Amino acid sequence: MALRGVLLDTTPLRVPAYRRLLTSSAVSAVGSQLTAVAVPVEVFRITGSSTWVGVASAAGLVPLVVFSLWGGSVADVVDRRSLMAVSVAGIAASSALLALHAVLGVESLAVLLGLVVVQQAFFGLYAPARGAAVPRLVPARQLPAAMALSTTVFGVGAVAGPLLAGALIPLVGLPLLYLVDALGLLAALALVLRLPAMPVTGEPGRRAGAGSVLAGLRYIGTRQVLLVSFLADVLAMVLGMPRALFPVMAHEVYGGPADGGLALGVLYAAIPVGSLLGGLFSGRVVRMRRHGALVLASVALWGAAVAAVGLTTSLWVAAVLLAVAGAADLGSMVFRGAILQTAATDEMRGRLQGVFTVVVVGGPRLADLLHGAAGDLLGARAAIGLGGLLVVVATGVLALRARQFRRYTAPA
Repeated sequence: MALRGVLLDTTPLRVPAYRRLLTSSAVSAVGSQLTAVAVPVEVFRITGSSTWVGVASAAGLVPLVVFSLWGGSVADVVDRRSLMAVSVAGIAASSALLALHAVLGVESLAVLLGLVVVQQAFFGLYAPARGAAVPRLVPARQLPAAMALSTTVFGVGAVAGPLLAGALIPLVGLPLLYLVDALGLLAALALVLRLPAMPVTGEPGRRAGAGSVLAGLRYIGTRQVLLVSFLADVLAMVLGMPRALFPVMAHEVYGGPADGGLALGVLYAAIPVGSLLGGLFSGRVVRMRRHGALVLASVALWGAAVAAVGLTTSLWVAAVLLAVAGAADLGSMVFRGAILQTAATDEMRGRLQGVFTVVVVGGPRLADLLHGAAGDLLGARAAIGLGGLLVVVATGVLALRARQFRRYTAPA
């Protein structure tokens, strides 16, 4: 009984519609992570530069920001199931085109970056609709558990995908990895189409657009709890996410081959492994109610673990430290997600999830650009260590200044 209380809370899985939504995420998670590894490897193969790896990741940032914000406003005025279906179909098509590009052996950086831009635009439409759909499917008291389940599922994909990619790229090449992603997304689309309709709530006649987006931003700006929850994640991701340096670290620090290999797979998988383990043993964590303090503690632990990675030349010590960072990120994600889901009305959730997507996905892309350049300038280890240290310092300042957030307790 004691162990059951510690393990992942699966209560939300009793809701059939939520099971379908989560299963669609699980089906596509491995494939999407194959592509997430394949793209930077292909860029590094073409250019031989970690700066260009960061540029490739940042290339999708503008469409991600624009379409996440706009998509969030759309998710508040249309059926969310329909928006998810259109978006998943677009992501699948872009993955298929990435496979075709690799099969043809064009090795065009411009084409590759263009496809990344298109894929990120569709993802920007999809993510707010999916996030805003969850509170329509499960009771409010189960939202932290649902967040932990979602994060754990993505963790499974993020562990299996990079490990498979690191092993398979030298054997089968990039086209197959992109193709698996496309096929997984088609399966996810079939599951999304089986979700119940999610019609518009709130005032009729509302329209998506710049005015709606600005209303959502003003809504966040007037609520410190929401604003600081976003800022905490920005600090953690932009200053402390070192993934753009993984290809060069795997090759130059840990002695792996320049094109894939075990070291690369281990580095990409370590953070998701920690997140996965954190999710599997989150039963008691999701019942904690001091969400503000827990977010700050999680972000500070993330920064400390990343800073320590820069001090070691051992692949396996670095992997353990990155896993600790991943577990801390799980805690931050669960509590920030619960704060956003419960602190907003349904007619605002799409726009808040759009901003959430910009922060969660856009932050690491800014980090890729920053760390890629810093790695070329300072060296990979120094860039990682400095970034983690800055996260710790910035979180301490935020904790001192944002007293209301620090004391925030979730409603019973």
